[in-house]
Amino acid sequence: MKPCDQCGNQYDKRFEVRLAGQAYVFDSFECAIQKLAPVCPHCDCRIIGHGVEENGNIYCCAHCAAAMGAEQVRDRAG
Repeated sequence: MKPCDQCGNQYDKRFEVRLAGQAYVFDSFECAIQKLAPVCPHCDCRIIGHGVEENGNIYCCAHCAAAMGAEQVRDRAG
């Protein structure tokens, strides 16, 4: 198997992730997150949870979404 697509390490316990029809090889979840997780356009953190979406943009939380002009997402219902 090829080396990690993020760091180039030749770890013997590599794994493959398929996303949008493309295959990637990683040596750790940390590398997979760095390579594939979206980045919040407000605070630049990696979104490793569900995040929130509005108008085709994904944010790490409702606070960041609101700061970028989103009006429909909320941290809590009600």
